Amino acid sequence: MTELPSLLILTFSPIRSDPRVLKQVELFKEKYRVSTCAYGAAPDGVAEHFALPEDSRGWPSDKVGLVSRQYTKVYDGLPAVKSARAILPKGRFDMILANDLNTLPLALELEPKLGVHADLHEFAPREKEDNLKWRLFIAPFMRWLCSRYLPAASSVTTVSQGIADEYVKDYGTPTGVVTNAAPFSAGTPRPVGEKVRLIHSAAGQRYRKLENFVEAMKDAPEWLSLDMIVMPNEPDYVAELKAQAASVPSITFRDPVPYKELVATLSEYDVSVVFLPPTNFNLKNALPNKFFEAVQARIGLIVGPSPAMVGLVREYGLGAITKDFSAASLRETLWSLTPEVIDGWKRAADEAARPLSAESQVAVWDAAIAEIAAMQHSS
Repeated sequence: MTELPSLLILTFSPIRSDPRVLKQVELFKEKYRVSTCAYGAAPDGVAEHFALPEDSRGWPSDKVGLVSRQYTKVYDGLPAVKSARAILPKGRFDMILANDLNTLPLALELEPKLGVHADLHEFAPREKEDNLKWRLFIAPFMRWLCSRYLPAASSVTTVSQGIADEYVKDYGTPTGVVTNAAPFSAGTPRPVGEKVRLIHSAAGQRYRKLENFVEAMKDAPEWLSLDMIVMPNEPDYVAELKAQAASVPSITFRDPVPYKELVATLSEYDVSVVFLPPTNFNLKNALPNKFFEAVQARIGLIVGPSPAMVGLVREYGLGAITKDFSAASLRETLWSLTPEVIDGWKRAADEAARPLSAESQVAVWDAAIAEIAAMQHSS
């Protein structure tokens, strides 16, 4: 029996809680000899795992190197890169799937026998463009990484068409799309009860303007409630937000749930509000996990006029689109909800659950890696 080609899935993230990377592991673990390199324990079913120290960051902090544009030095100095170089064997893997731009130079340097596929989770050069320091110092470094290393990747994918188009426009890199779709989950829509229950989960970051939700729910009618799951990314901001919401009885903050329980938890609600003010390029073009998790939970969606989300909401009849990204517009949409309309959205989500599942998306990765694997026979 021929030995399966070896595939290293490389990420500077905690792999067991990274839905996108876990989908790659699930897809490939039966087809190739899969190794992983990431923070934390090994995911289930892989042949071997290279654990990165939890404190080895994958983002630059070499201020002198950034200012003087010594970008090779900056990259070499990334703690995650140093840690990975110390544990990963060079020239041993047939293929590497590099997640995010900051792993791509390392993946190429490890000299896989057949090639590297880059999966870019953001449009890296504009990821935090709302921050002036980031624009001045980090963005040029990201542009350098793109210009220098993207041409060497065998193939590239990203999370939405808007971001893919930007990689093509700025770097001439043909870029496929694998959305952050959730795995198919069998379920049936639940009818709306006496209260319309809304859910919103988000990273607790100021640029996401979560205060819009507090404003929109002030003096909300009795029949409307909103639960918020807010991660403590910026603790001061999250504390401010909770203080603002203290006088709004219709808002409750709840703890995050494990990824495996997420769809079941969401199905207890009626509508997921995926409202992302376009404070930077990636938010403008976002098509996040939570959009697809709501579909698998068979609940409705309320989104702002974000292009990637608007297209799918309209195509499948999944919910409502606010006029703009203001709290007033969000309030108007929330307060106009009726059980009949929401029940219609839930039925539409049920019909869309298969076509919008991860299973229909990961075929793009499957084909890309198979094409690299085929190099073995052509060489």
